[in-house]
Amino acid sequence: MKKIIVVMAGAMLLFTSCVNQFNQIYKSTDNDLKYEYAKECYARGKYVKATTLLRELVTIQKGTDNAEESLFMLAMAEFKDKDYETAAEYFKKYYKSYPKGMYAELASYYIGESLYMCTPEPRLDQSQTVSAISAFQDYMDLFQDARMKDKAQGRLFQLQDKLVKKELYSAQLYYNLGTYFGNCTNGGSNYQACIITAQNALNDYPYSELREDFALLIVKSKFELAEQSVESKRIDRYRDAEDECYGFINEYPDSKSRSLAEKYINICKKYVKD
Repeated sequence: MKKIIVVMAGAMLLFTSCVNQFNQIYKSTDNDLKYEYAKECYARGKYVKATTLLRELVTIQKGTDNAEESLFMLAMAEFKDKDYETAAEYFKKYYKSYPKGMYAELASYYIGESLYMCTPEPRLDQSQTVSAISAFQDYMDLFQDARMKDKAQGRLFQLQDKLVKKELYSAQLYYNLGTYFGNCTNGGSNYQACIITAQNALNDYPYSELREDFALLIVKSKFELAEQSVESKRIDRYRDAEDECYGFINEYPDSKSRSLAEKYINICKKYVKD
């Protein structure tokens, strides 16, 4: 028990000593001392202490030999402390201030990486995802032989997948709303909205792994649109749905949904024949 108390007391003294040391350095007017201590804090993973000192130093040290490194280190400390939005702003500031600087390539990459870490799950607004894609594309355009090129390309694929999933969720939502007209304007329908959304996604992302999902939504929506149609439009829409089903089977002959497409074809044939 005495040993535990001694250890705890020692730890408290060490903690108090560290706090006092930081406070003394923070209040000091010796900027070189602050800079070296900030570097030490960063190296030891004490990112909050590092950013506290560096935020002040980046302003004071403008025009000095340490200014460039201080700004980049501040950005990296914010990133490693998981304040990604702030990190992105500091990386942008660094690149704008030092486009030919020692850390220019890394700063350009980490703009995208910081924004990537801020992107939400696919069901939510994807404006941050678009910004991250733009940042990574800028990075690869600016540094064609970039050391982080492979990782940036991997991030781009992941971000594009989020945009594709967002479109799939939107198309699926329209389909699920079905005959509900509360959100339809100018005589449109949810099934038509689903078809347009899915077709646009197929055009925008032709190599997506979700291509079959979009194609199936188009098939189902065209069939339901025919089912709900007024008499004057019904035959043409059944014919359109039938053609879409054949197209789906041709493109995805081993699809789990093939039987559904064949069922739709049989129903469509009855109406088109008549």
